[in-house]
Amino acid sequence: MRLLGKPKLEKLKRKNKGNKKLIDSIERLIIDIEENNWSNQLEVKESRPDADCIHSDGFYFFNINVHRTIILIEFDDGEATVVWVGTHSQYETTFKNNKAIIEKWLRANEYID
Repeated sequence: MRLLGKPKLEKLKRKNKGNKKLIDSIERLIIDIEENNWSNQLEVKESRPDADCIHSDGFYFFNINVHRTIILIEFDDGEATVVWVGTHSQYETTFKNNKAIIEKWLRANEYID
């Protein structure tokens, strides 16, 4: 699967150079996405139990150590796009653990109609 927006994950790695667990988790996520050609939500969950489908258009949160990232997976096109990356605390501040707020954020940032 082609991973778009990879620089966001690379930036997170650079900012956390001393955090080996986080860097390893990011690298594992990148490998998992690039080596898989997921065609549905079940396949994503089998490969990545930490994946949480947050919108039916193919948006998933992935837990990467103490960070979270939103990745859009377009099953038909074989592409995954990094949409948002932040700490769990930033996630709670931004999205308040609420799918309606996540959907509103996705609309405001023109990821969904």
